[in-house]
Amino acid sequence: MARFPEAEARLLEKKVCMKCGAINSIRATRCRRCRSKDLRVKARESRGT
Repeated sequence: MARFPEAEARLLEKKVCMKCGAINSIRATRCRRCRSKDLRVKARESRGT
């Protein structure tokens, strides 16, 4: 995690399109690139192996 809450918010409060992989704002309802409604919140922890 980030050292400062402001930096953490800037890095992690985003949505990712499941169709094209574009990064969108947290308030988005549709993807800015492909207009898909299939968005998810960016993962806060790494997936790890």
